Amino acid sequence: MKDLTARFGFLGALSPSVTLALAARAKEMKKQGKDVVSMSVGEPDFDTPRAIKDACIKALNEGKVGYVASSGLPELKEKIVQKFKANGIETSAENIVVSTGAKFALFEAITALCTESDEVVVFAPYWLSYVEMIKASGATVKVVETFLKDGFEPTKEALERAIGENTKLIIVNSPNNPTGAVYSKKTLEMIADVAVSKNIMVLSDEIYEKLIYDSSKPHISIASLNKKIADLTMTVNGFSKAYAMTGWRLGYVNAPLWLLRRISSLQSHATSNATTFVQYAGIAALEGRAGDDVLKMIETFANRRKLICRLLSEIKQIDFCVPSGAFYVLCDVSKTALSADEFAARLLEEKLVVVTPCASFGAPRCIRLSYACDEKAIKTALLRIKQFCEGLNNNEHR
Repeated sequence: MKDLTARFGFLGALSPSVTLALAARAKEMKKQGKDVVSMSVGEPDFDTPRAIKDACIKALNEGKVGYVASSGLPELKEKIVQKFKANGIETSAENIVVSTGAKFALFEAITALCTESDEVVVFAPYWLSYVEMIKASGATVKVVETFLKDGFEPTKEALERAIGENTKLIIVNSPNNPTGAVYSKKTLEMIADVAVSKNIMVLSDEIYEKLIYDSSKPHISIASLNKKIADLTMTVNGFSKAYAMTGWRLGYVNAPLWLLRRISSLQSHATSNATTFVQYAGIAALEGRAGDDVLKMIETFANRRKLICRLLSEIKQIDFCVPSGAFYVLCDVSKTALSADEFAARLLEEKLVVVTPCASFGAPRCIRLSYACDEKAIKTALLRIKQFCEGLNNNEHR
């Protein structure tokens, strides 16, 4: 049958997650009583802090359950403005839209800006949903490769090669999923200079902002560098990662007013407002009521990062770059002579460990390990991965 995608819209071109089959297989094996260890989960293994829950419960008990302004509660938007100002971004409440999660904020931002004739630059390895969001808007993806030897930071030469007359947007994600890279000020200034010189918008995904472990690599918002890049930047953030609120679905975007109006209109027709009583939980989070819980979580992740990197350094078949942020380590498994998909599938079947193959992240030679799990799971998983890799080598020499 003739491909009808072009006639009936772009959504038919979207790709299902390649990790779903792996996750389903792991679930089936667990039901069979097998001791499956997961290193693939992209969410904190912590409960939402009590103070944040209490704020939501209080709002519910006070009957704050009706519609509010589509762009968000004024009180929450003011807290977001203060949060951005602390990051060096001068903005106002009218430049903010509160959304049903940072993921939807990203989708809205891309959809409100891009059309079929546009091109969007992403840095590989990238979070897989960027590509699907771009495809949903009708735009074309332009990939800029980054490399382990460079700490997965892009170069000016590679970025400029990818830019054409139809380039509308550059997506920046720091701290990064899946690499854990935190872009240096020099790299961000380079991206900003290129964007300003060519009048290209930037979408900065800063959802992992608080999860940083190296003082030499602090988080820097690209929109804070100067007014010229600020006028071209949409900054997205949310509550899922830093406050262990993945299921609450609350995020936000800051954008130039002309584009923010498009985003706000799109949201008003798509979802109305983000859940009303959840927004009161967001206020509590940004007021710092759960500050001690957040610091404890970051400290725990920092300790886990040390552990997983120490154990990975003992596996000679795997190359990796020590991550500065988020809770992922990207591992190059090229020395095993297996693709990422083959490595992940066999590792699950033979050693009962779930990892994320990163072909759909633009890294077909890599797997992603998440250390959003306890130390016992990390030690068990890494021992099994080491045994698996050593077994591959032994088989080669027989």
